[in-house]
Amino acid sequence: MLALAFPGSLLESIWRLKPEAQTQFQEMGSGASIALMTLVGAACGLAAIGLARNAEWGRRLAIGVLAVNLIGDSLNAWLRHDPKTLIGLPIGGIMIVYLVKKRFSRDR
Repeated sequence: MLALAFPGSLLESIWRLKPEAQTQFQEMGSGASIALMTLVGAACGLAAIGLARNAEWGRRLAIGVLAVNLIGDSLNAWLRHDPKTLIGLPIGGIMIVYLVKKRFSRDR
């Protein structure tokens, strides 16, 4: 989010990881892209806090964030013909299975 808000800053080097992402965010417009990244960052931060506190809402939020990410990766692979995004599917899937099992193991 900060790299989007302050183009040309020291954070500019982050775009070397995925140069096309910068172009895609710029196409959205600075306000929309910053708002989207703020929302994503807040959801991830809250999920991390909830998981650290072993709170049920944190586990559910983490599962939701991961599920949205899996859907996004799947759509990118299908609509943009970008099979590299599929690497996140097994990782996110394993994390969701872990979080779901954690709930069931706590119930017993």
